[in-house]
Amino acid sequence: MENPNTDYIKSNNFSYAIVVVGEHPYTEMFGDSSNLTMADPGPNIIRTVCGNVKCVVVIISGRPVVVEPYLAMIDALVAAWLPGTEGQGVADVLFGDHEFSGKLSRTWFRSVDQLPMNVGDPHYDPLFPYGFGLTTKAVVERSTSGGMVKRPFVLGVLVSLFISLSLSQIL
Repeated sequence: MENPNTDYIKSNNFSYAIVVVGEHPYTEMFGDSSNLTMADPGPNIIRTVCGNVKCVVVIISGRPVVVEPYLAMIDALVAAWLPGTEGQGVADVLFGDHEFSGKLSRTWFRSVDQLPMNVGDPHYDPLFPYGFGLTTKAVVERSTSGGMVKRPFVLGVLVSLFISLSLSQIL
């Protein structure tokens, strides 16, 4: 659902949510930004959904954006660096079909006021340092018969799921 309200979230008793937010599409200088914030209504959706249910936030962007004001509400954060128009690769790792694997190729700042920021700078105090990331194991294996075999380690069971994806924000 696009732009859910608090009553909707609370009345459906969701166990988890996946919130997808990000920047508007751009090329070259049309993406220039002095504040590097995510596009509206992304911040409001994070506050509304993640303030009421455990959530994973997927940020679709081509660079770090301001996220520190929302981190206390977010249970997991995925930086999906320009994943393309389909998004199947992001869905595959979210639902455990493939492992997460990735390290930041740049420093993720706490605030725009810190920029420019480079490893080794005297004021280097990032939100997430250069090279930060994780690697997980896949949760599900697909057999040749098309069935699914569960692995013993499961990151989490998604009993009920709420997906907030606004294609206009990522396409």
